[in-house]
Amino acid sequence: MKTKNQIYISLIILCLLGLTKAKAQNLPLDSVLARVGSNPALQMFKAKMSAENAYASGAKSLDAPKISAGQYQTPYKLNPDMGAFMITGEQMFTNPAKLRAKENYMKGISKVTEEDQNYLKNQMIAQAKQYYYERVVLEKKLALLQYTQNLLEYMLKDANIRLTYGKEKLSNIYKAKADLYQLDNTREQMTNDINQKNIMLNTLMNQDKQTRFRVDTNVIISNYDLSFTDTSALAASRSDIRAIGRSIELQQLNAKMEYSTRKPDFGLQAGHMISYGGAANQYVLMGSVTIPIVPWSSKAYKANIKGIRYEVAKLQQKKLDILNQAEGQLAGLKTDMASKKKQITNYRQNIIPALQNAYKTSLQAYEQNTGDLPSVLDGIKTLQMARMEALDRLQELLLLQVAYEKEMEITTGDNKENK
Repeated sequence: MKTKNQIYISLIILCLLGLTKAKAQNLPLDSVLARVGSNPALQMFKAKMSAENAYASGAKSLDAPKISAGQYQTPYKLNPDMGAFMITGEQMFTNPAKLRAKENYMKGISKVTEEDQNYLKNQMIAQAKQYYYERVVLEKKLALLQYTQNLLEYMLKDANIRLTYGKEKLSNIYKAKADLYQLDNTREQMTNDINQKNIMLNTLMNQDKQTRFRVDTNVIISNYDLSFTDTSALAASRSDIRAIGRSIELQQLNAKMEYSTRKPDFGLQAGHMISYGGAANQYVLMGSVTIPIVPWSSKAYKANIKGIRYEVAKLQQKKLDILNQAEGQLAGLKTDMASKKKQITNYRQNIIPALQNAYKTSLQAYEQNTGDLPSVLDGIKTLQMARMEALDRLQELLLLQVAYEKEMEITTGDNKENK
């Protein structure tokens, strides 16, 4: 019976381990970006747009009718023989042109909100890309630490063997151990940084903050530094510029709505009077019309239209300012990306191979008893630092790419090649 219980417990543990491993799924960058759409901040904008569209659906409603009842021209006595009991109904009919202008204006509000949502989504996607790439580089650095640890463990093992034969100094062995222990601190810091990036990504994806997943470490480099910046394409791609365009359209619709106030409204009043004292019953039937074009009434909409023109001019200048700043930002990013690519190439083709040869030379001299252990340890440390610096340049290049895609509002890059 005890054996069966042990088997059941073992099966349960295996299932739990399997579920834990299944949770650590692979998440490529595109999958992460797709999940950002479920963030509550973006869902809030969707609810706001739905509310604005709902408000617009009632824009063409008329004012409520008015019904009244009571005595009409009746003398103050208990049994009047004059006057009447009167029932009236009134209805104002707003000019249809006003209602259409109001409806169009209210529908335009949700279009501005939609572009505001796109702008926020672009910011969040850029954040997700940044955290993802930072974690990718950290994973590469962890792999590099493991490679350095293997080298140090090999050297420490060899040094201990030499120590038994009196061919190595104890102080050098302690130095090698210190370098090995230092890697543990570096690894712990990197592991903490990876956990932080995980939490940030999970927050953006609106899922459990402790969810574990693996990233695709095959980083992608784009040739944005060779691209040409088209102003019209930039204006069409950026949601903040499109939002300004929508705001200009909204102001134009507002101007039309203000201009429509010069059109008259109509009203109808009907009443029935039940006369006292045997007099004949009477009725009232009257129509009314507003006259908004009189000077003391037209000043308001004329002033509002004039103010709206200035608002449109301000928005147009704001659009030009954003375009100007974006072009300058993109030009700087392209120059910086080209520089980072040259630095990375220099690390890969010149600096790291030279340091590898220096390490191999010191190792060969140590194996032939013509060199010492500190020289080999310095070679390992210098080689690791150069590789770490190359990864730092790679991260800087990836973040520059993220900044470029953020400026251009590119979800996934073009002209890409794996590196």
